[in-house]
Amino acid sequence: MNTRLLTALAASILAAGTLAACGSGSDEEDGPFITVYNAQHKPLLEEMAPIFEEETGIEVRLRNGKDFELGNQLVAEGEGSPADVFLTENSPAMSLVEQEGLFAPLDEETLALIPEQNRPASGMWTGWAARSTVLMYNTEDITPEELPTSILELAEPQWKGRVSFSPTGADFQAIVSAVLQLEGEDATRAWLEGLAENGEVYEGNNIVMQSVNDGEVETGIAYHYYWYRDQKESGENSDSTELYFFGAQDPGAFVSISGAGVLKSSDKREDAQKFVRFLADKTGQQALADSYALEYPLDGETPLDPAVKPFSELQPPTVDVTELNGPLVIEMMQDVGLL
Repeated sequence: MNTRLLTALAASILAAGTLAACGSGSDEEDGPFITVYNAQHKPLLEEMAPIFEEETGIEVRLRNGKDFELGNQLVAEGEGSPADVFLTENSPAMSLVEQEGLFAPLDEETLALIPEQNRPASGMWTGWAARSTVLMYNTEDITPEELPTSILELAEPQWKGRVSFSPTGADFQAIVSAVLQLEGEDATRAWLEGLAENGEVYEGNNIVMQSVNDGEVETGIAYHYYWYRDQKESGENSDSTELYFFGAQDPGAFVSISGAGVLKSSDKREDAQKFVRFLADKTGQQALADSYALEYPLDGETPLDPAVKPFSELQPPTVDVTELNGPLVIEMMQDVGLL
């Protein structure tokens, strides 16, 4: 057998092994399982999944990745996907998969667990966790009175060199999606051009927080939980900072929804529906609240750590989660040199 043929055979064996590992096989002798394409934080699901497994006897097998990485993979795989459930950090990737017709409708009892404003009207997926946009600021370099009243002001010339953000992350891209829906394409493009001129770019929201804490830059755009987590752990990367929450339904007060949906191609839809219901019901929402994540439960009843600004006190703009246009945002960010 020649070398090229051996190489091809080895590759095919490796591919088959990979598919089996992610749950595409039917090894039900090991017990029932579902395969979850997970773009939420891996440690969070590693805390929550065992609770579901103990409750139901259904094993949860995670394939972890990023929002659009996994969303585009689902689109490419189509009806042949081994995934049973798709979870995201932010909702634009959920909309991408929904637009391709890849979700099965969620059970009505699952949808009823989450308020209407935190899930799409289509009923094809639901929100189950949320994070608020914030502006971190260095308390030694700037006062709250000097901060902008709108996130849009950060594109103005006086903010040059004074704001940091992580444009490569799904978090920031979701914020841009909200600006796009609320302000329109022309205004969003102008805002991105201003940020590209003014901003200090870092790779990751924790690095954005550190840049503000270390005095490298006065302010940083991120989500609330990075700061609260660091404060709870040690404060080492946040003690010289505070959080500023935009109000009055400003785009900077955007609340991003983490989504959960069942794949239409799944042959384990009943078990997949149970998992999404678990995430949205009291047990799952309490597990989220008790976790390290410090992200907001969305059932409207489960309280988060008292140190975190209450969800009821946020003043987010009203956005249609199904209209957050991730692909256009990426195109626009590429056009202005942020990606």
